[in-house]
Amino acid sequence: MDKHTPEQRRRNMQAVKNKDSQIEIVLRSALFRKGYRYRKNYAKVIGKPDIVFPKEKIAVFCDSEFWHGHDWENRKADFKSRRDFWIPKIERNMERDREVNLQLESTGFIVLRFWGKQIKKELDLVVAEIEQAITARRKAMPGR
Repeated sequence: MDKHTPEQRRRNMQAVKNKDSQIEIVLRSALFRKGYRYRKNYAKVIGKPDIVFPKEKIAVFCDSEFWHGHDWENRKADFKSRRDFWIPKIERNMERDREVNLQLESTGFIVLRFWGKQIKKELDLVVAEIEQAITARRKAMPGR
């Protein structure tokens, strides 16, 4: 049984952001401070990644644990109400993430996905991994 009234639940769900979330802003700010320029929520790239380096063909996704199924086999049991809705919904999100990864990789993109907790707790490591991918791509590019 849901702890919230339908009106409260609706208000909560409407407040969920699909772009410019806290984890995205934290990561983008760190990259910007280091001098990196990027496109955000770039619709010209499959899956509309949160951060894209178009020249280097690098797509970065900032995935929240709830919506993208972090530790899914254990978390799936946490759903007490509307299981018939939530479990297929999140499993479809996970499936779509895999499909987007494959499509991007088939067009030559490097795909990097980070969990929200990882961005919050290990920001320097996340930024270092992105920098490493950028550096490797730039070295491999002709004319650089």
